[in-house]
Amino acid sequence: QVKLVESGGGSVQAGGSLRLSCAASGFTFRYYCMGWFRQAPGKEREGVASIYRDNGRTWLVDSVAGRFTISQDNAKNTVYLQMNSLKPEDTAIYYCAAGEYVADTTVKSEYSYWGQGTQVTVNS
Repeated sequence: QVKLVESGGGSVQAGGSLRLSCAASGFTFRYYCMGWFRQAPGKEREGVASIYRDNGRTWLVDSVAGRFTISQDNAKNTVYLQMNSLKPEDTAIYYCAAGEYVADTTVKSEYSYWGQGTQVTVNS
């Protein structure tokens, strides 16, 4: 059974940091792309970051580039999203997603599996 479990969300002041984790299990991790998406109230779910398991290639949306970092621990089948210099506009539910042979990492439908989400709130 495929399972993605996010953790690490919370409430912080603007300028603070959080590290989200996504522990994956139940599938052959090797050829998957792991993505982080977020959804703020009243807005569409948007891609934030992604990483390919096999070659480590990463992508970050422009609004978080230079502040967020995506990484992976292959031994633990875990993907991380380090979020620094957080802003109130980063407030959202953050979702981890996994997809095999993903061509466009920004497209939600490319991902087959989703976690339950973790709330990130940044106070001004």
